[in-house]
Amino acid sequence: MDLSSLPLFVVACLAINMIPGPDVIYIVSNTMKGQMASGIKAAIGLGVGYFVHTLAACLGLSAIILSSAMAFSIVKWLGAAYLVYLGAQSLLSMWRGSNKIVVEESTDTNKNIFIQGLIVSVLNPKVALFFLSFLPQFIDTSTDLVSLQILILGLLFSTLATVCNVLYASAGTWLFSKSNSKQFSRALEGVSGALLIGLAGKIAFTER
Repeated sequence: MDLSSLPLFVVACLAINMIPGPDVIYIVSNTMKGQMASGIKAAIGLGVGYFVHTLAACLGLSAIILSSAMAFSIVKWLGAAYLVYLGAQSLLSMWRGSNKIVVEESTDTNKNIFIQGLIVSVLNPKVALFFLSFLPQFIDTSTDLVSLQILILGLLFSTLATVCNVLYASAGTWLFSKSNSKQFSRALEGVSGALLIGLAGKIAFTER
């Protein structure tokens, strides 16, 4: 893992987590159903789920790297293509003005919000796919510490994602109840989409 690439990794993590998606809807919905503490519990539950995916990625990616350099290269390039797909989806959503944030207020509460968030995250195949596609872009396979690199990057991503989710739990209800929430969501999608495509472009044109 090249330390000089860490700032790029952080920017990419923030870009991905800024995009309002199902996790944000889940967090803001819980905040509106109960109070801010409910949204924070949901955010932390999701964060622990990300850590579980990090451990799974450590085992899976390490096995791929040890088995075949060609297989890892294929995973890496497929991952870059997936980042382009995510970025394009965000830009298209911004262009069309299709707002993803539709949160309905409810009086129902759930006492097991943390556990529910953990289960939602762990059982989400899209999260597993993302970890397998994103983390390889920043791994240095020339060292013997591949598993440690995956663990560090995964923990950093999980921490940044949880911080973003906690911010949404704190301010999401206010942001998405405002009359200009659609414009806010479109701006986030546009910035995040451009950053993701830019990251994929850097991967494509930079020798590692």
